[in-house]
Amino acid sequence: MNQIDKDRFIVSVKVGPKGQITIPVEARKMFNIKEGDTLMVLGDINRGIAILKADKVYEQMGGAFHE
Repeated sequence: MNQIDKDRFIVSVKVGPKGQITIPVEARKMFNIKEGDTLMVLGDINRGIAILKADKVYEQMGGAFHE
């Protein structure tokens, strides 16, 4: 992992045979990701892929959608 500053980092992960990746411990700590949390994967053909915690997305949407 390369720490850019206290709020940013860059890391590479490999995709396993079932299409799975492991979220590095540093990222799990920084974003408080725990076992059982729901994550959202967003994709844009031109901009790439983003992974967000679902509760943060719902929070930003002002409660318009719920799990």
